[in-house]
Amino acid sequence: MCPRFRRVHEAHEAHEQHEQHEQHETDRADEAPPGGRMKSTLAAGLATRCSVTVDRERTIDFMGDAARVYATPMMVRDIEMTCRDLLLEHLDPGEDSVGTRVEVDHLAATLLGMKVTIEAKIVEVKGRAVTFEISGSDGVDAICRGRHMRFVVDVKQTEQRLAAKKQKADL
Repeated sequence: MCPRFRRVHEAHEAHEQHEQHEQHETDRADEAPPGGRMKSTLAAGLATRCSVTVDRERTIDFMGDAARVYATPMMVRDIEMTCRDLLLEHLDPGEDSVGTRVEVDHLAATLLGMKVTIEAKIVEVKGRAVTFEISGSDGVDAICRGRHMRFVVDVKQTEQRLAAKKQKADL
C-alpha cells in the first residue's frame, strides 16, 4: 500500500534540517538515536513500491502543454517520500528521517496522466544511515534508477537545533 505523499515543502524542510547538521550527524552515524535504538525490523532487504499518477503539479511547464512530462524534481520528491514512508514503518515515535543524498538517472519522459511505480529497497543500514536502491517505471519505459540515502533523526532534538539556528539568524 502506498501512503499519501506529503507536500513539497515538507521535503524541503527535512533537507534543510539535514544540511544544518550533516557533518555532526555523520560523525555520530554509528550511535543509536537519542532516547533509544531503532527497531530491529529496520534491515537491508526491506522493500516497497508506490504508484502515483503524474498530475499537472508533477510536470514541467516551460515547454508548453504539448510537452508536459514528469519533472525530475518531482520524481525526486516522490522517491524521497516513498523511502521515507518505508522507514516510518520501522521507526519509533519521535523519530523521522531526512534525505542526505540522491543519485538518480532520469531515463525516459513520462506523460501527464500516466501512472508511475517507484520501487525502493533498503540495501544498507549503518547506524542511523540508510541506503536505498530505487527504480521507477511508467508501464511503457523504465523511467529512473539510482540510490537514495536517508538519515534517522530525533524530531525533538532537530526542532531544538533549528530553534537555536533561527535565533542565531535573527529570524
